[in-house]
Amino acid sequence: MSAAAPATPAAPPAVDLVNVQIDGVWHKFPKGTRMIEACRQVDKLVPHYCYHPKLTSPGNCRMCLVEMGMPPRPTPGQEPEKDEHGMPKIGWMPRPVIACANTVSEGMGIRTESLLTQECRKGVMEFLLINHPLDCPICDQAGECRLQEFSVEHGKGESRFREDKVKKPKNVDIGPRVRLDDERCIMCSRCIRFTAEIADDPVLGFTERGSYTTLAVNPGRELANNYSLNTVDICPVGALTSNDFRFQMRVWFLTETNSICTKCGRGCNTEIGARGNSVYRQSPRDNNDVNSSWMCDQGRLDFHFVNSEYRLTDPMLRAGTRHDVVDWKRALNEAATRIKGVSGAETAIVASARMTNEELFFVKQLAATLGTDLIDVVPRTGGADNYLRADDLNPNSNGVRQILGIEPGAKLAQIQAGVKSGTIKSVIALGENLLKAGFERGDLEGLRSLVSLHILANATAELSHVVLAGSSYAEKRGSMINVTGRLQRLNKAIKNPGNARDTWEILRDLIVAMGGSNGLHSIEDVFARLAAEVSAFEGLTFARIGDQGLPLIETGETIPLLEREKERKAKGLIVG
Repeated sequence: MSAAAPATPAAPPAVDLVNVQIDGVWHKFPKGTRMIEACRQVDKLVPHYCYHPKLTSPGNCRMCLVEMGMPPRPTPGQEPEKDEHGMPKIGWMPRPVIACANTVSEGMGIRTESLLTQECRKGVMEFLLINHPLDCPICDQAGECRLQEFSVEHGKGESRFREDKVKKPKNVDIGPRVRLDDERCIMCSRCIRFTAEIADDPVLGFTERGSYTTLAVNPGRELANNYSLNTVDICPVGALTSNDFRFQMRVWFLTETNSICTKCGRGCNTEIGARGNSVYRQSPRDNNDVNSSWMCDQGRLDFHFVNSEYRLTDPMLRAGTRHDVVDWKRALNEAATRIKGVSGAETAIVASARMTNEELFFVKQLAATLGTDLIDVVPRTGGADNYLRADDLNPNSNGVRQILGIEPGAKLAQIQAGVKSGTIKSVIALGENLLKAGFERGDLEGLRSLVSLHILANATAELSHVVLAGSSYAEKRGSMINVTGRLQRLNKAIKNPGNARDTWEILRDLIVAMGGSNGLHSIEDVFARLAAEVSAFEGLTFARIGDQGLPLIETGETIPLLEREKERKAKGLIVG
């Protein structure tokens, strides 16, 4: 019996488009589009505070008021009056409406810059500033504050208020990572909705009424969930600030670089904020296929090691009980000599699933040059939290599978046993502290050759004959494959410290020192070679990856937070 032909996939339902006039120009939008989103799509910014596309719309700040109109309903037998575009003329309502919670419909008119709209915005700004403290010079939000921006664009430029401002709690510790200055709060409720709707930890709420309304933490609770710092991101003013970042650096001095988080296999999209050669913060970057608009606190704060005083800044050779700083040529030649002095069958490579695809490509070339198949990476699991955190704590395990063709951890026990028994006499450790991966100190001391490449001083480096100083995730360009099979890019935010070099360049030059050659001079060259030799990357270029990444392989893994977001969007609760 022949197999039934596969069913033809159903065509997506037709989108019902409606005609909407915005500031005198007619456009078409899907029926049900929120007015504020329709305006945004045609580059008409409607100022707002409480509205956020990933949260419900309470409509409580009133900053998004716009003038709205509809065609008058004609009397029976009367033809509707048309404008010069052949569209029904609009009758404008005498009262404004909020753009964040209302949706467009056929024939609707919206005015974002009319006299009525402008006067409404000035009135709202005046009310918001009545009790707001004038502490912009010392506020951490200065430079990123929507209240500052909109007060310049839509404020009156003077105050008619003549009474004492209401005093509210300042510098309140509401959790281990967030502080509250309630005098700055404009009661947009974004933080309250985030903790209730996204983090499922409804610990924030308003108390009192009117001018005395105060943001507070529920009695006996604190804002301590692993996504708490997202409330700082979405706070439009300086009411919520990060304990880690406050008073560290003015934001206008920071250079923001698009990259990805390497704390786990999710690969949340980030912006790295740096000045000079130091990283000061990293925050989430929108990507609806990876992390929406959020990231966990663990990943966000996983950058301090980049600025660590224990960074390796020079290559070193062991001389007795100490290590001497040497130049790169001597270090690489010494490493090559030691590695070549042991047969491939007696050599093992312990690489890292924290390495980029381009670095793993050179690990594969190094193994081929040595003639060894004793190669593995250190697996790390146990991070899943049913939101964004992945169970795999390595950011590039899928890169290891595709490029090295191994399952992380499959040969690690064999390598450890070989080191212990003495059948393995040479180990190359790349990006891992072996003493934290199950190796014994005494066994490593007995090796004929131990070459390590790392970014931090550690116990393995202390035992190594040759120590090579590599680059951290913030100091390199490259690519990784996250747990859902998406190929994404790292970008260089700061320079390598001291004489440290890019890890891929170190590996390339080590292979050259061992008699190999490649002619690869840029990360684009490496990726091109990778695409030519590994089928999963076939036809791709480094530039094609882009800032949002692209799907590469199918893993079957879904992202719990994004699945819930899709459900809320389908119900019309959020824009998404």
